Amino acid sequence: MTRKKNGLRLAAAVVGISALALTGCTQAADSGNDGGGNGDASAPITLGTTDKVTSLDPAGSYDNGSFMVMNQIYPFLLNSEPGSPDPSMSLAESAEFTTPTEYTVKLKSGLKWANGHDLDSKDVKFTFDRQLKIADPNGPSSLLGNVESIEAPDATTVVFKLKVANDQTFPQVLTSPVGPIVDDEVFSADKVMDDQEIVEAKAFGGQYVIDSYNKNNLISFSANESYQGVLGPAANDKAAIKYYADANNLKLEVQEGKIDVAWRSLTPTDIEDLGKDENLVVHKGPGGELRYIVFNFDSMSYGAKTDDADEAKSLAVRQAAAHLVDREAIAKNVYKDTYTPAYSYVPQGFTGAIEPLKDLYGTDGKPDAAKAKKVLEDAGVETPVKLALQYNPDHYGPNSGDEYALVEKQLEADGLFDVDLKSTEWVTYQKQRVSDYPAYQLGWFPDYSDADNYLSPFFAKDNFLSNNYDNPEVDKLISEQRGMTDAAERTKAIEELQTMVAEDLSTLPLLQGAQVAIAGKDVKDVDKTLDASFKFRLGVLSK
Repeated sequence: MTRKKNGLRLAAAVVGISALALTGCTQAADSGNDGGGNGDASAPITLGTTDKVTSLDPAGSYDNGSFMVMNQIYPFLLNSEPGSPDPSMSLAESAEFTTPTEYTVKLKSGLKWANGHDLDSKDVKFTFDRQLKIADPNGPSSLLGNVESIEAPDATTVVFKLKVANDQTFPQVLTSPVGPIVDDEVFSADKVMDDQEIVEAKAFGGQYVIDSYNKNNLISFSANESYQGVLGPAANDKAAIKYYADANNLKLEVQEGKIDVAWRSLTPTDIEDLGKDENLVVHKGPGGELRYIVFNFDSMSYGAKTDDADEAKSLAVRQAAAHLVDREAIAKNVYKDTYTPAYSYVPQGFTGAIEPLKDLYGTDGKPDAAKAKKVLEDAGVETPVKLALQYNPDHYGPNSGDEYALVEKQLEADGLFDVDLKSTEWVTYQKQRVSDYPAYQLGWFPDYSDADNYLSPFFAKDNFLSNNYDNPEVDKLISEQRGMTDAAERTKAIEELQTMVAEDLSTLPLLQGAQVAIAGKDVKDVDKTLDASFKFRLGVLSK
Protein backbone atom coordinates (compact mmCIF):
# COMPACT_ATOMS: atom_id res chain seq x y z
CA MET A 1 0.00 0.00 0.00
CA THR A 2 3.06 2.29 0.02
CA ARG A 3 2.33 3.73 -3.41
CA LYS A 4 -1.10 4.97 -2.35
CA LYS A 5 0.20 6.59 0.81
CA ASN A 6 2.96 8.42 -1.01
CA GLY A 7 0.53 9.54 -3.69
CA LEU A 8 -1.75 11.13 -1.13
CA ARG A 9 1.12 12.84 0.67
CA LEU A 10 2.15 14.36 -2.62
CA ALA A 11 -1.43 15.46 -3.19
CA ALA A 12 -1.35 17.24 0.15
CA ALA A 13 1.83 19.02 -0.87
CA VAL A 14 0.57 20.33 -4.17
CA VAL A 15 -3.01 21.28 -3.38
CA GLY A 16 -4.48 24.06 -1.30
CA ILE A 17 -6.20 23.94 2.06
CA SER A 18 -9.67 23.67 3.54
CA ALA A 19 -10.44 24.32 7.18
CA LEU A 20 -10.35 22.74 10.58
CA ALA A 21 -9.87 24.67 13.79
CA LEU A 22 -9.50 23.61 17.38
CA THR A 23 -9.32 25.43 20.66
CA GLY A 24 -8.18 24.64 24.15
CA CYS A 25 -9.87 23.21 27.22
CA THR A 26 -13.15 25.03 27.66
CA GLN A 27 -16.81 24.27 28.06
CA ALA A 28 -18.87 23.45 24.99
CA ALA A 29 -21.81 25.77 24.64
CA ASP A 30 -25.16 24.12 25.46
CA SER A 31 -23.55 20.71 25.90
CA GLY A 32 -23.26 20.72 29.67
CA ASN A 33 -19.78 19.23 29.39
CA ASP A 34 -16.85 20.17 31.57
CA GLY A 35 -14.03 20.69 29.10
CA GLY A 36 -11.20 21.02 31.61
CA GLY A 37 -8.28 18.73 32.17
CA ASN A 38 -4.98 17.75 30.60
CA GLY A 39 -4.72 14.15 29.47
CA ASP A 40 -7.78 13.31 31.58
CA ALA A 41 -10.02 10.75 29.85
CA SER A 42 -13.01 12.18 31.71
CA ALA A 43 -12.50 15.53 29.94
CA PRO A 44 -14.84 15.53 26.92
CA ILE A 45 -13.90 16.61 23.42
CA THR A 46 -16.48 18.77 21.64
CA LEU A 47 -16.53 19.29 17.88
CA GLY A 48 -18.27 22.16 16.10
CA THR A 49 -19.20 21.92 12.41
CA THR A 50 -21.42 23.42 9.73
CA ASP A 51 -21.72 19.99 8.09
CA LYS A 52 -25.10 18.27 8.34
CA VAL A 53 -26.13 14.68 8.98
CA THR A 54 -28.32 13.27 6.23
CA SER A 55 -28.88 9.89 7.87
CA LEU A 56 -27.26 7.72 10.56
CA ASP A 57 -28.12 4.68 8.43
CA PRO A 58 -25.06 3.81 6.28
CA ALA A 59 -27.42 2.80 3.46
CA GLY A 60 -29.08 6.22 3.40
CA SER A 61 -26.25 8.74 3.15
CA TYR A 62 -23.03 9.34 1.24
CA ASP A 63 -21.75 12.66 2.55
CA ASN A 64 -18.96 13.93 4.75
CA GLY A 65 -21.20 15.09 7.60
CA SER A 66 -22.94 11.74 8.01
CA PHE A 67 -19.77 9.69 7.52
CA MET A 68 -17.94 11.65 10.19
CA VAL A 69 -20.56 10.57 12.75
CA MET A 70 -20.55 7.00 11.45
CA ASN A 71 -16.82 6.79 12.09
CA GLN A 72 -17.52 7.36 15.78
CA ILE A 73 -20.35 4.84 16.20
CA TYR A 74 -19.99 1.93 13.75
CA PRO A 75 -17.36 -0.80 13.38
CA PHE A 76 -15.57 -1.71 10.13
CA LEU A 77 -14.04 -4.98 8.94
CA LEU A 78 -10.97 -3.01 7.88
CA ASN A 79 -10.19 0.55 8.86
CA SER A 80 -7.29 2.95 8.54
CA GLU A 81 -5.18 3.59 11.60
CA PRO A 82 -5.06 7.22 12.74
CA GLY A 83 -2.82 9.19 10.40
CA SER A 84 -2.68 6.54 7.68
CA PRO A 85 -4.82 5.94 4.56
CA ASP A 86 -3.94 2.23 4.40
CA PRO A 87 -6.40 -0.52 5.43
CA SER A 88 -5.67 -2.38 8.66
CA MET A 89 -7.48 -5.23 10.38
CA SER A 90 -10.27 -3.94 12.65
CA LEU A 91 -13.17 -6.35 13.25
CA ALA A 92 -11.24 -8.67 10.95
CA GLU A 93 -8.54 -10.96 12.25
CA SER A 94 -7.43 -11.63 8.68
CA ALA A 95 -8.54 -10.61 5.18
CA GLU A 96 -7.13 -11.89 1.89
CA PHE A 97 -7.86 -13.17 -1.61
CA THR A 98 -8.32 -16.92 -1.23
CA THR A 99 -9.06 -17.18 -4.96
CA PRO A 100 -8.81 -14.43 -7.61
CA THR A 101 -12.55 -13.75 -7.23
CA GLU A 102 -13.02 -14.54 -3.52
CA TYR A 103 -11.99 -12.18 -0.74
CA THR A 104 -12.24 -13.99 2.60
CA VAL A 105 -12.49 -12.21 5.95
CA LYS A 106 -12.05 -13.95 9.31
CA LEU A 107 -13.63 -12.08 12.21
CA LYS A 108 -12.35 -11.81 15.74
CA SER A 109 -14.28 -14.04 18.10
CA GLY A 110 -16.54 -12.82 20.90
CA LEU A 111 -17.47 -9.49 19.29
CA LYS A 112 -20.46 -7.64 20.76
CA TRP A 113 -22.66 -4.69 19.91
CA ALA A 114 -23.12 -2.00 22.58
CA ASN A 115 -26.66 -3.31 23.16
CA GLY A 116 -25.33 -6.80 24.01
CA HIS A 117 -26.20 -8.49 20.70
CA ASP A 118 -23.60 -10.80 19.18
CA LEU A 119 -21.61 -9.25 16.34
CA ASP A 120 -20.75 -11.97 13.85
CA SER A 121 -20.69 -12.91 10.16
CA LYS A 122 -24.50 -12.72 9.90
CA ASP A 123 -24.28 -8.99 10.60
CA VAL A 124 -21.60 -8.55 7.95
CA LYS A 125 -23.50 -10.41 5.24
CA PHE A 126 -26.69 -8.58 6.21
CA THR A 127 -24.92 -5.19 6.04
CA PHE A 128 -23.71 -5.53 2.47
CA ASP A 129 -26.79 -7.42 1.20
CA ARG A 130 -29.05 -4.60 2.42
CA GLN A 131 -26.82 -1.94 0.84
CA LEU A 132 -27.24 -3.66 -2.52
CA LYS A 133 -30.97 -4.27 -2.01
CA ILE A 134 -31.86 -0.77 -0.83
CA ALA A 135 -29.54 0.96 -3.34
CA ASP A 136 -30.67 4.34 -2.08
CA PRO A 137 -29.83 7.11 -4.61
CA ASN A 138 -28.21 9.07 -1.77
CA GLY A 139 -26.39 6.03 -0.42
CA PRO A 140 -22.97 4.49 -1.19
CA SER A 141 -24.09 1.17 -2.69
CA SER A 142 -22.37 2.04 -6.00
CA LEU A 143 -19.06 1.29 -4.24
CA LEU A 144 -20.11 -2.38 -4.21
CA GLY A 145 -20.35 -2.59 -7.99
CA ASN A 146 -17.82 -5.43 -8.10
CA VAL A 147 -19.62 -7.61 -5.54
CA GLU A 148 -21.45 -10.60 -6.98
CA SER A 149 -22.58 -12.08 -3.65
CA ILE A 150 -21.64 -12.48 0.02
CA GLU A 151 -21.56 -15.74 1.95
CA ALA A 152 -21.22 -16.46 5.68
CA PRO A 153 -20.29 -20.16 5.99
CA ASP A 154 -19.75 -19.90 9.75
CA ALA A 155 -20.00 -17.34 12.54
CA THR A 156 -16.55 -15.85 11.97
CA THR A 157 -16.10 -16.22 8.20
CA VAL A 158 -17.33 -13.95 5.41
CA VAL A 159 -16.61 -14.57 1.72
CA PHE A 160 -17.08 -11.79 -0.81
CA LYS A 161 -17.49 -13.17 -4.33
CA LEU A 162 -16.32 -10.58 -6.84
CA LYS A 163 -17.14 -10.06 -10.51
CA VAL A 164 -13.65 -8.83 -11.46
CA ALA A 165 -10.68 -10.86 -10.24
CA ASN A 166 -7.92 -9.45 -8.04
CA ASP A 167 -9.77 -6.22 -7.30
CA GLN A 168 -6.97 -3.96 -6.07
CA THR A 169 -9.44 -1.48 -4.56
CA PHE A 170 -11.62 -3.87 -2.55
CA PRO A 171 -9.74 -3.66 0.79
CA GLN A 172 -10.07 0.13 0.52
CA VAL A 173 -13.80 -0.17 -0.23
CA LEU A 174 -14.29 -1.95 3.10
CA THR A 175 -12.92 1.16 4.88
CA SER A 176 -15.21 3.52 2.93
CA PRO A 177 -18.76 4.89 3.56
CA VAL A 178 -20.23 1.59 2.40
CA GLY A 179 -18.17 -0.25 5.04
CA PRO A 180 -19.87 0.47 8.43
CA ILE A 181 -21.27 -2.81 9.78
CA VAL A 182 -24.82 -2.73 11.21
CA ASP A 183 -26.74 -4.89 13.68
CA ASP A 184 -28.97 -7.36 11.82
CA GLU A 185 -31.30 -7.58 14.83
CA VAL A 186 -32.06 -3.85 14.63
CA PHE A 187 -31.83 -2.64 11.04
CA SER A 188 -34.41 -3.23 8.32
CA ALA A 189 -33.31 -5.43 5.42
CA ASP A 190 -35.08 -3.37 2.77
CA LYS A 191 -35.46 0.26 3.90
CA VAL A 192 -33.42 3.07 5.43
CA MET A 193 -33.87 3.27 9.21
CA ASP A 194 -34.97 6.37 11.10
CA ASP A 195 -32.14 7.96 13.08
CA GLN A 196 -34.02 7.90 16.37
CA GLU A 197 -34.79 4.18 16.04
CA ILE A 198 -31.07 3.49 15.66
CA VAL A 199 -30.21 5.59 18.70
CA GLU A 200 -32.88 4.01 20.89
CA ALA A 201 -31.71 0.49 19.93
CA LYS A 202 -28.08 1.39 20.79
CA ALA A 203 -27.05 -0.35 17.56
CA PHE A 204 -23.46 0.84 17.85
CA GLY A 205 -20.09 -0.90 17.62
CA GLY A 206 -17.57 1.92 17.15
CA GLN A 207 -15.46 3.77 19.71
CA TYR A 208 -18.56 5.63 20.93
CA VAL A 209 -22.29 5.17 21.49
CA ILE A 210 -24.79 8.01 21.17
CA ASP A 211 -26.30 9.07 24.49
CA SER A 212 -28.53 11.86 23.15
CA TYR A 213 -29.40 12.89 19.62
CA ASN A 214 -30.82 16.22 18.49
CA LYS A 215 -30.30 16.00 14.75
CA ASN A 216 -28.08 18.72 13.32
CA ASN A 217 -28.12 20.53 16.65
CA LEU A 218 -26.21 18.45 19.19
CA ILE A 219 -25.05 14.82 19.52
CA SER A 220 -23.63 13.56 22.83
CA PHE A 221 -21.46 10.43 22.97
CA SER A 222 -19.92 8.14 25.58
CA ALA A 223 -17.15 5.59 25.14
CA ASN A 224 -18.16 2.10 23.99
CA GLU A 225 -16.52 -0.47 26.27
CA SER A 226 -17.30 -3.27 23.79
CA TYR A 227 -15.22 -1.81 20.96
CA GLN A 228 -12.40 -4.07 19.75
CA GLY A 229 -11.31 -2.32 16.56
CA VAL A 230 -8.02 -0.92 15.33
CA LEU A 231 -8.62 2.54 16.80
CA GLY A 232 -8.38 1.23 20.37
CA PRO A 233 -10.27 2.57 23.40
CA ALA A 234 -11.55 6.14 23.05
CA ALA A 235 -9.20 8.70 24.57
CA ASN A 236 -12.22 10.49 26.08
CA ASP A 237 -15.09 9.05 28.09
CA LYS A 238 -17.40 11.70 26.66
CA ALA A 239 -17.60 13.62 23.39
CA ALA A 240 -20.06 15.84 21.56
CA ILE A 241 -20.72 17.32 18.12
CA LYS A 242 -22.39 20.72 17.92
CA TYR A 243 -23.86 21.94 14.63
CA TYR A 244 -23.83 25.51 13.34
CA ALA A 245 -25.98 27.06 10.62
CA ASP A 246 -23.52 29.92 10.16
CA ALA A 247 -19.73 29.80 9.81
CA ASN A 248 -19.48 33.16 11.59
CA ASN A 249 -20.92 31.64 14.76
CA LEU A 250 -18.54 28.72 14.43
CA LYS A 251 -15.58 31.10 14.16
CA LEU A 252 -16.82 33.13 17.13
CA GLU A 253 -17.06 30.10 19.39
CA VAL A 254 -13.58 29.00 18.31
CA GLN A 255 -12.25 32.40 19.31
CA GLU A 256 -14.15 32.39 22.60
CA GLY A 257 -13.01 28.86 23.44
CA LYS A 258 -16.54 27.47 23.77
CA ILE A 259 -15.74 24.37 21.70
CA ASP A 260 -12.63 22.21 21.43
CA VAL A 261 -12.78 21.49 17.72
CA ALA A 262 -14.29 23.46 14.84
CA TRP A 263 -14.16 21.45 11.63
CA ARG A 264 -15.69 22.40 8.30
CA SER A 265 -16.31 24.95 7.15
CA LEU A 266 -14.61 28.25 7.82
CA THR A 267 -13.85 30.80 5.11
CA PRO A 268 -10.29 31.30 3.86
CA THR A 269 -10.32 34.72 5.56
CA ASP A 270 -11.43 33.14 8.85
CA ILE A 271 -8.62 30.60 8.62
CA GLU A 272 -6.11 33.35 8.00
CA ASP A 273 -7.40 35.34 10.99
CA LEU A 274 -7.46 32.37 13.37
CA GLY A 275 -3.95 31.39 12.32
CA LYS A 276 -2.67 34.65 13.80
CA ASP A 277 -3.97 33.75 17.27
CA GLU A 278 -0.99 32.95 19.49
CA ASN A 279 -3.08 30.37 21.36
CA LEU A 280 -3.67 28.32 18.21
CA VAL A 281 -1.41 26.04 16.17
CA VAL A 282 -1.83 25.32 12.43
CA HIS A 283 -1.70 21.65 11.38
CA LYS A 284 -1.74 20.50 7.74
CA GLY A 285 -3.18 17.14 6.70
CA PRO A 286 -3.53 15.07 3.51
CA GLY A 287 -6.35 15.78 1.11
CA GLY A 288 -7.89 15.24 -2.27
CA GLU A 289 -11.16 17.18 -2.22
CA LEU A 290 -12.69 17.87 -5.65
CA ARG A 291 -15.31 20.54 -6.46
CA TYR A 292 -17.26 20.15 -9.71
CA ILE A 293 -20.45 20.73 -11.69
CA VAL A 294 -22.69 17.77 -12.54
CA PHE A 295 -24.74 17.69 -15.76
CA ASN A 296 -27.93 15.63 -15.85
CA PHE A 297 -27.96 14.04 -19.31
CA ASP A 298 -31.76 13.82 -19.28
CA SER A 299 -32.78 17.29 -18.11
CA MET A 300 -29.93 19.67 -19.03
CA SER A 301 -30.14 21.88 -22.11
CA TYR A 302 -30.98 19.57 -25.07
CA GLY A 303 -30.99 16.60 -22.68
CA ALA A 304 -32.50 13.26 -23.65
CA LYS A 305 -35.87 13.94 -22.01
CA THR A 306 -36.27 17.61 -22.98
CA ASP A 307 -38.62 18.81 -25.73
CA ASP A 308 -35.65 19.74 -27.97
CA ALA A 309 -33.47 16.72 -27.16
CA ASP A 310 -30.28 16.61 -29.21
CA GLU A 311 -27.22 14.68 -28.06
CA ALA A 312 -24.74 16.67 -30.16
CA LYS A 313 -26.12 20.03 -28.99
CA SER A 314 -26.12 18.86 -25.38
CA LEU A 315 -22.43 17.93 -25.67
CA ALA A 316 -21.67 21.29 -27.29
CA VAL A 317 -23.27 23.11 -24.34
CA ARG A 318 -21.08 21.19 -21.90
CA GLN A 319 -17.99 21.82 -24.03
CA ALA A 320 -18.74 25.54 -24.26
CA ALA A 321 -19.03 25.75 -20.48
CA ALA A 322 -15.65 24.00 -20.17
CA HIS A 323 -14.11 26.53 -22.57
CA LEU A 324 -15.43 29.46 -20.50
CA VAL A 325 -14.78 28.64 -16.83
CA ASP A 326 -11.76 30.35 -15.31
CA ARG A 327 -10.58 28.07 -12.52
CA GLU A 328 -7.58 30.23 -11.62
CA ALA A 329 -9.84 33.23 -11.02
CA ILE A 330 -12.13 31.17 -8.77
CA ALA A 331 -9.21 29.78 -6.77
CA LYS A 332 -7.61 33.21 -6.31
CA ASN A 333 -10.56 35.56 -5.97
CA VAL A 334 -12.92 33.35 -3.98
CA TYR A 335 -10.64 31.00 -2.05
CA LYS A 336 -7.42 33.01 -1.70
CA ASP A 337 -5.55 30.10 -3.29
CA THR A 338 -6.62 27.66 -0.57
CA TYR A 339 -7.80 25.59 -3.56
CA THR A 340 -6.03 25.02 -6.86
CA PRO A 341 -7.50 24.62 -10.38
CA ALA A 342 -8.57 21.08 -11.29
CA TYR A 343 -8.06 20.04 -14.91
CA SER A 344 -8.91 16.39 -14.40
CA TYR A 345 -11.13 14.01 -12.49
CA VAL A 346 -8.23 12.59 -10.46
CA PRO A 347 -6.45 15.20 -8.30
CA GLN A 348 -2.79 15.85 -8.98
CA GLY A 349 -0.52 13.75 -6.76
CA PHE A 350 -2.47 10.49 -7.18
CA THR A 351 -0.89 7.81 -9.33
CA GLY A 352 -2.21 8.09 -12.88
CA ALA A 353 -3.40 11.70 -12.63
CA ILE A 354 -3.15 13.71 -15.87
CA GLU A 355 -4.77 16.98 -16.99
CA PRO A 356 -6.85 16.32 -20.14
CA LEU A 357 -9.19 19.27 -19.59
CA LYS A 358 -6.26 21.66 -19.95
CA ASP A 359 -5.57 20.25 -23.43
CA LEU A 360 -9.17 19.87 -24.60
CA TYR A 361 -10.80 23.11 -23.43
CA GLY A 362 -9.81 26.76 -23.31
CA THR A 363 -6.21 27.65 -24.14
CA ASP A 364 -3.74 25.95 -21.82
CA GLY A 365 -6.45 25.81 -19.18
CA LYS A 366 -7.41 29.47 -19.48
CA PRO A 367 -10.88 30.45 -20.77
CA ASP A 368 -11.35 30.96 -24.50
CA ALA A 369 -14.66 32.53 -25.55
CA ALA A 370 -13.88 32.16 -29.28
CA LYS A 371 -13.63 28.37 -28.92
CA ALA A 372 -16.83 28.29 -26.88
CA LYS A 373 -18.67 30.30 -29.53
CA LYS A 374 -17.39 28.08 -32.34
CA VAL A 375 -18.39 24.79 -30.70
CA LEU A 376 -21.92 26.12 -30.19
CA GLU A 377 -22.17 27.44 -33.76
CA ASP A 378 -20.85 24.18 -35.24
CA ALA A 379 -23.57 22.25 -33.36
CA GLY A 380 -26.29 24.68 -34.41
CA VAL A 381 -26.99 25.85 -30.87
CA GLU A 382 -28.78 29.19 -30.55
CA THR A 383 -27.31 31.63 -28.06
CA PRO A 384 -27.64 32.63 -25.34
CA VAL A 385 -28.02 29.06 -24.06
CA LYS A 386 -30.40 28.88 -21.12
CA LEU A 387 -28.66 26.93 -18.35
CA ALA A 388 -30.33 26.12 -15.02
CA LEU A 389 -27.56 25.84 -12.41
CA GLN A 390 -28.05 24.95 -8.75
CA TYR A 391 -25.60 25.29 -5.86
CA ASN A 392 -25.63 24.61 -2.13
CA PRO A 393 -24.81 27.46 0.30
CA ASP A 394 -24.13 25.51 3.50
CA HIS A 395 -22.64 22.05 2.89
CA TYR A 396 -19.60 23.04 0.82
CA GLY A 397 -18.72 26.12 2.81
CA PRO A 398 -19.91 29.72 2.96
CA ASN A 399 -17.88 30.71 -0.11
CA SER A 400 -20.03 28.57 -2.43
CA GLY A 401 -22.25 31.56 -3.17
CA ASP A 402 -19.27 33.63 -4.31
CA GLU A 403 -17.89 30.67 -6.26
CA TYR A 404 -21.05 30.14 -8.27
CA ALA A 405 -21.74 33.84 -8.72
CA LEU A 406 -18.33 33.98 -10.41
CA VAL A 407 -19.10 30.87 -12.51
CA GLU A 408 -22.34 32.54 -13.62
CA LYS A 409 -20.46 35.73 -14.53
CA GLN A 410 -17.85 33.77 -16.50
CA LEU A 411 -20.45 31.84 -18.50
CA GLU A 412 -22.49 34.96 -19.31
CA ALA A 413 -19.60 37.35 -20.01
CA ASP A 414 -19.66 36.97 -23.81
CA GLY A 415 -23.41 36.53 -24.19
CA LEU A 416 -23.19 32.79 -24.89
CA PHE A 417 -25.13 31.69 -21.79
CA ASP A 418 -28.11 32.89 -19.81
CA VAL A 419 -27.66 31.24 -16.40
CA ASP A 420 -30.56 30.71 -14.02
CA LEU A 421 -28.61 30.38 -10.75
CA LYS A 422 -30.43 29.14 -7.64
CA SER A 423 -29.45 27.74 -4.23
CA THR A 424 -31.00 25.20 -1.87
CA GLU A 425 -30.11 24.14 1.69
CA TRP A 426 -28.30 20.79 1.93
CA VAL A 427 -31.01 18.69 3.58
CA THR A 428 -33.31 19.40 0.63
CA TYR A 429 -30.54 19.68 -1.94
CA GLN A 430 -29.17 16.17 -1.51
CA LYS A 431 -32.65 14.72 -2.06
CA GLN A 432 -33.62 16.85 -5.07
CA ARG A 433 -30.34 16.93 -7.00
CA VAL A 434 -31.01 13.65 -8.85
CA SER A 435 -34.52 14.46 -10.05
CA ASP A 436 -34.80 18.24 -10.14
CA TYR A 437 -31.51 19.86 -11.12
CA PRO A 438 -30.29 19.98 -14.77
CA ALA A 439 -26.83 21.14 -13.64
CA TYR A 440 -25.57 21.48 -10.09
CA GLN A 441 -22.67 21.77 -7.68
CA LEU A 442 -21.15 18.83 -5.84
CA GLY A 443 -17.96 18.26 -3.93
CA TRP A 444 -16.10 15.01 -3.43
CA PHE A 445 -14.06 13.79 -0.49
CA PRO A 446 -12.19 10.56 -1.22
CA ASP A 447 -13.52 7.35 0.28
CA TYR A 448 -10.09 5.77 -0.08
CA SER A 449 -6.68 6.73 -1.43
CA ASP A 450 -6.83 5.44 -4.99
CA ALA A 451 -7.59 7.04 -8.37
CA ASP A 452 -10.43 4.57 -8.87
CA ASN A 453 -12.40 6.40 -6.20
CA TYR A 454 -12.58 9.41 -8.52
CA LEU A 455 -13.73 7.28 -11.47
CA SER A 456 -16.05 4.42 -10.42
CA PRO A 457 -18.52 6.50 -8.34
CA PHE A 458 -18.92 9.07 -11.13
CA PHE A 459 -18.68 7.25 -14.45
CA ALA A 460 -19.55 3.56 -14.02
CA LYS A 461 -23.03 2.53 -15.10
CA ASP A 462 -25.61 3.24 -12.36
CA ASN A 463 -23.12 5.58 -10.70
CA PHE A 464 -23.68 7.57 -7.51
CA LEU A 465 -24.47 10.74 -9.44
CA SER A 466 -27.49 9.12 -11.12
CA ASN A 467 -27.07 11.71 -13.89
CA ASN A 468 -27.96 9.25 -16.68
CA TYR A 469 -24.42 9.09 -18.06
CA ASP A 470 -23.67 5.71 -19.62
CA ASN A 471 -20.64 4.97 -21.78
CA PRO A 472 -20.14 1.18 -22.16
CA GLU A 473 -16.46 1.58 -23.10
CA VAL A 474 -15.80 3.67 -20.00
CA ASP A 475 -17.74 1.23 -17.85
CA LYS A 476 -15.75 -1.72 -19.23
CA LEU A 477 -12.37 -0.09 -18.66
CA ILE A 478 -13.33 1.01 -15.11
CA SER A 479 -14.13 -2.61 -14.33
CA GLU A 480 -10.97 -3.94 -15.95
CA GLN A 481 -8.50 -1.56 -14.27
CA ARG A 482 -9.54 -2.70 -10.80
CA GLY A 483 -8.20 -6.17 -11.52
CA MET A 484 -4.93 -5.12 -13.14
CA THR A 485 -2.10 -6.34 -10.91
CA ASP A 486 0.57 -4.77 -13.14
CA ALA A 487 1.01 -1.22 -11.81
CA ALA A 488 2.15 0.28 -15.14
CA GLU A 489 -0.77 -1.27 -17.03
CA ARG A 490 -3.25 0.00 -14.45
CA THR A 491 -1.76 3.50 -14.51
CA LYS A 492 -2.11 3.61 -18.29
CA ALA A 493 -5.78 2.57 -18.02
CA ILE A 494 -6.45 5.28 -15.42
CA GLU A 495 -4.90 7.88 -17.73
CA GLU A 496 -6.99 6.67 -20.66
CA LEU A 497 -10.17 6.83 -18.56
CA GLN A 498 -9.56 10.47 -17.65
CA THR A 499 -9.30 11.41 -21.31
CA MET A 500 -12.42 9.46 -22.26
CA VAL A 501 -14.60 11.07 -19.59
CA ALA A 502 -13.12 14.52 -20.32
CA GLU A 503 -14.40 14.16 -23.89
CA ASP A 504 -17.88 13.21 -22.62
CA LEU A 505 -17.97 15.90 -19.89
CA SER A 506 -20.65 14.40 -17.68
CA THR A 507 -19.10 16.49 -14.92
CA LEU A 508 -16.94 19.62 -15.06
CA PRO A 509 -14.14 19.71 -12.44
CA LEU A 510 -13.30 23.15 -11.07
CA LEU A 511 -11.07 22.95 -7.99
CA GLN A 512 -9.10 20.56 -5.82
CA GLY A 513 -8.19 21.06 -2.17
CA ALA A 514 -6.83 19.56 1.05
CA GLN A 515 -7.14 19.91 4.82
CA VAL A 516 -5.65 22.11 7.52
CA ALA A 517 -6.12 22.10 11.29
CA ILE A 518 -5.87 25.05 13.67
CA ALA A 519 -5.48 23.63 17.15
CA GLY A 520 -5.27 24.82 20.70
CA LYS A 521 -1.90 24.02 22.22
CA ASP A 522 -3.37 21.50 24.68
CA VAL A 523 -5.27 19.46 22.07
CA LYS A 524 -3.18 16.40 21.20
CA ASP A 525 -3.03 14.04 18.22
CA VAL A 526 -4.66 16.52 15.84
CA ASP A 527 -2.68 15.25 12.85
CA LYS A 528 -3.95 11.72 13.43
CA THR A 529 -7.53 12.85 12.90
CA LEU A 530 -6.80 13.96 9.32
CA ASP A 531 -6.42 10.76 7.34
CA ALA A 532 -6.91 10.09 3.65
CA SER A 533 -10.68 9.83 3.84
CA PHE A 534 -11.24 12.80 6.15
CA LYS A 535 -12.34 10.47 8.93
CA PHE A 536 -12.30 12.79 11.90
CA ARG A 537 -11.90 10.54 14.94
CA LEU A 538 -13.08 12.17 18.18
CA GLY A 539 -11.82 9.16 20.10
CA VAL A 540 -8.24 9.86 19.05
CA LEU A 541 -8.06 13.46 20.26
CA SER A 542 -7.00 14.17 23.83
CA LYS A 543 -6.14 17.20 25.91
